Amino acid sequence: MNVTHALAPHLPYLRRYARALTGSQESGDAYVRAALTALLAGEHVLNESLPPRVALYRLFHQIWSSPSEHYETSTPQMDDTAHPEGRLLALSASRRAALLLTAVESFSLDEAGAILGESPEEVEGSIIEAQRTIETELVSRVLIIEDEPIIALDLENLVSELGHEVVGTAATRDQAVKLAHSAKPGLILADINLGEGGSGIDAVSEILDSFDIPVIFVTAYPEKLLTGERPEPTYLIAKPFLPETVQATVGQALFFHPIKRKAA
Repeated sequence: MNVTHALAPHLPYLRRYARALTGSQESGDAYVRAALTALLAGEHVLNESLPPRVALYRLFHQIWSSPSEHYETSTPQMDDTAHPEGRLLALSASRRAALLLTAVESFSLDEAGAILGESPEEVEGSIIEAQRTIETELVSRVLIIEDEPIIALDLENLVSELGHEVVGTAATRDQAVKLAHSAKPGLILADINLGEGGSGIDAVSEILDSFDIPVIFVTAYPEKLLTGERPEPTYLIAKPFLPETVQATVGQALFFHPIKRKAA
């Protein structure tokens, strides 16, 4: 099996990770392309002592941290570090990386350490600090779009435990649009397929015509949405989800969303 075939199953998830880490679909995809280009050109090689997926993420981080590679889109800047958003923008990227690698990508502390070039203890410390910041500084009003009552309740309980306010749950496209206009949420968690209630993607598209808010899609098949063949979401949570995955993804979505929003 050649390198391309060995790495292909991991690429959709690396793209998901890169987007969450950089806060941008454009930037995340650019870094992934740069990593693959460097690999195929022989400029970088995979660490053969590591499992292929770990080695791939390690290569990505080498490219991402390289001073010669810059694909970041602009993020809001605030001079007042006493302001919550100012403190969040100052949060170390390595702490966000440690949290995402373990909570979203399900790497162990040892594997995350190999990717980041840190000890497991250093990774664990970064995770604790990132979680503390997210829990204390990022609070929002959340709209849940989900047609399965049990899953909707699980999500509601999880985001409530994180300190967010759930302004409502919707099982159909029409309910979601109506709730969004009446409750004015600051974050949306949306299922892709609402069964007879329509498409979660269509509901979100209509809502975003009036609001500029971050959206996290929830799906059992994330790889089907990360093909590179059409516009894709920046934030994805795979079903079944873990509490720490929801926490990390919600934190990243709120962290990177522009401070100024369009009027409803």
